[in-house]
Amino acid sequence: MKLPTADEEYLERAGIPHRVFEDGGMLCVELLEFPLPAGLNAPTANILFRLSASYPDTPPDMWWIIPHLTSLGRGVIEATQQIETHDGRSWQRWSRHLDPSAWRSGIDGLESYIRLLKTELTAAA
Repeated sequence: MKLPTADEEYLERAGIPHRVFEDGGMLCVELLEFPLPAGLNAPTANILFRLSASYPDTPPDMWWIIPHLTSLGRGVIEATQQIETHDGRSWQRWSRHLDPSAWRSGIDGLESYIRLLKTELTAAA
């Protein structure tokens, strides 16, 4: 499995440090030291996307974060209480699911998914 060229080009153009690897039959993209909005308990985090073999025709589902995040003002962030092991590390799962009509096959990719990630991180802060 290989990351689509458009996604690789976006990550490079945006200057987002990342690594791509396979784990558990999934293509994984780990954003390294991704900057977080103020209001969370860390300034940066590693963020993991696990992409199915049918990506980019089907959207990613959820993401995973190290370190485990909380809101400085509200504490526990909704739907982040599950911990999962991927790539031999303990990740906080952010259970976020797109409405099937929200993903446009052939148009959407990591660029649009990272916009959603940023929106969710800001709302959590």
